[in-house]
Amino acid sequence: MRPATGTGAGGVGRRKAGAAAAAASREWMVVPASGPARVEEAGKHAVMARTGLPARDLRVLDPLLSYPSTILGRERAIVVNLERVKAVITAAEVLLPNTKDPAFARFVRDLQTRVLASSSDQAADLTDMEGETSAVASPFPAPNSSKGQELEMTKKSTSVVPEMTTSSSMPDLAAAKDGNAKVLPFEFRALEVCLESACRSLEEETSTLEQEAYPALDELTSKISTLNLERVRQIKSRLVAISGRVQKVRDELEHLLDDEMDMAEMYLTEKLTQQEISEASSRAEVDNPSLTEEDRDEGYRSEPDGSNGSFIGYKPHIEELEMLLEAYFVQIDGTLNKLSHKIIST
Repeated sequence: MRPATGTGAGGVGRRKAGAAAAAASREWMVVPASGPARVEEAGKHAVMARTGLPARDLRVLDPLLSYPSTILGRERAIVVNLERVKAVITAAEVLLPNTKDPAFARFVRDLQTRVLASSSDQAADLTDMEGETSAVASPFPAPNSSKGQELEMTKKSTSVVPEMTTSSSMPDLAAAKDGNAKVLPFEFRALEVCLESACRSLEEETSTLEQEAYPALDELTSKISTLNLERVRQIKSRLVAISGRVQKVRDELEHLLDDEMDMAEMYLTEKLTQQEISEASSRAEVDNPSLTEEDRDEGYRSEPDGSNGSFIGYKPHIEELEMLLEAYFVQIDGTLNKLSHKIIST
């Protein structure tokens, strides 16, 4: 039996109360598919109900816990943990654990810029085709909190991040094939900003270390001393550390590219659309009992599999996501090669 620690019952009670309070309420930055970003307060159960994620997936986003770089595709959400980028992406919004880090503010501005720009393009397309615009609403609204759980998020501010007019320096992967403009679904636009931010951060750290390494090596070449040797040793240790972090991001992207099922799971908008079609088909069958047996069989083939919520025979085309991941895999692989070369030369 594990021996008891010296902390008294009161200390244990205080820790439990503190943990319960942390789980009950936390600030999240919410970036919707349309409209300004805002800060909301939500407990763990509220986020779980809103996104369909289990508690173990939300632990990946805990800044106090150390988890490797991870991108998880779930039924209704994508969980992203890449360096400082921690996000829950749904088909209609992005939830970010709110922090005071200046890099976080920059990330939110980039995310909102990309999302709003693409939403404006889509609205313009709808206006051209139908003569009117459609509002983008969340398909997964927060459940009512009247059931005894804190399942409703409390809005704290309506606009905390100004709109940006500058575009990202990264290539726009929503560009069309065959000359036809095609905008990526919301979840992939958000995922692209997450990947871009993580890769950019690692690239900037690598460049900073390079600028420190060259003078240190030149100094060591001209004069071998204990001080110069120690300086080079410290730089090499930092190069090895950042190389390990880059390797983890690269490995995660490689893992996703090797698993078509994981990539297919991330098509949240398509899955939601297929679910709506299936439900509409089921309602039509109830309203019209004269459907032929062949019509029923056709409908059954698109019904969801009860074991995991996926659709029988449903397999989205993963080329868009594959191109997106491949672009950043090449970028992060180049950063890793640069670091490996620098480590060998120091």
